[in-house]
Amino acid sequence: MQTPVSDLKSSLEKVDNLKDRFLFVFIKPYWPRVITPNHVTYVRVVIGIALFILLFFFNVGNKALIVGLFCIGALSDFIDGPVARGTNRVTEYGAMLDSTADRILIIPIAVYSLFLAHRWLLLTLLLIEILNAITSIYYKSKEIYLESNIFGKTKMVLQSFVFAAVLLFWPKTLNTLTIFCLWATIPFSLLSILSRVLELKGKTL
Repeated sequence: MQTPVSDLKSSLEKVDNLKDRFLFVFIKPYWPRVITPNHVTYVRVVIGIALFILLFFFNVGNKALIVGLFCIGALSDFIDGPVARGTNRVTEYGAMLDSTADRILIIPIAVYSLFLAHRWLLLTLLLIEILNAITSIYYKSKEIYLESNIFGKTKMVLQSFVFAAVLLFWPKTLNTLTIFCLWATIPFSLLSILSRVLELKGKTL
C-alpha cells in the first residue's frame, strides 16, 4: 500500500536516478580512474576543517573565499556518489566517510550562522545529527551495511543551498524564509533515521 512517505521517497529517488544518468554520460568514459570517489570526499573533509579554522580562529570575512570553499565542498557531495556508482567503486567505508564529511562541512557553518540568534534551531539540528551518527555506529556494530538513503541525500542538498545563501549574505540577519527552509530539513533527517532503523530491523529478522 502506497503512503505519502513512500510516494515522496519514490519521487525523490527518480530525481536522484536522473541526476546519476546525466552525470554517468561524463563520468563513465572520462573520469580519471586514478581519482577515487573517496578522494573526492576527502576534499569535503579538508574544506570543512579549513572553514572551521578560517571562521572561528582567524575570523576571515572574505565572502568570496568562504562561499567559494563551501560551494566546492557541496559540489564534492554532489558528485562523489555518482562517481562511486559510475565507476563501480561503492564501498561501506565510502558511504560512512560520505556522511561524516557532510557533517564536517555543515556543522561549523550551522554553528557560525545560528548560534547567536537561532540557538533552538541549531540545537535541534545538532541533536538530530548526533542521533543519526549513533544510528550509524549501531548498525556498524552489527556488521550490517546500509547504503545512504534518499531522505538523507535530500536533507544535505537543501542544507547546502541554504547555508551557501546564508554565507553569501552574512552578516545580515537570516530572513524568515531561510529559517523556514532549515526547519524544513528536519523532517527529512528524521525520515532518514527512521528508514535506517526499519531497514536495520528488516536485516536482523
